[in-house]
Amino acid sequence: MEELVRTTDPTLIPFARALLAAEDIDCFVFDHNMSILEGGIGAFPRRIMVHRADLFRARAILRENGVETYEPGPWG
Repeated sequence: MEELVRTTDPTLIPFARALLAAEDIDCFVFDHNMSILEGGIGAFPRRIMVHRADLFRARAILRENGVETYEPGPWG
């Protein structure tokens, strides 16, 4: 699994998931239940993960629709 999106915006997750589902790309939301620990203040980012084989296409789809994708720096 590769990280595609990292965000604290709760509206971005369903939007990105809908875009990916429309293109038959499976994605998974990690850290979704962190709101229980943080009290719902949105301090911890949620992550959308995709299979490595879908990463390039998923990034292109989200960028075409104005969604910034996560890309690790030179050290990981």
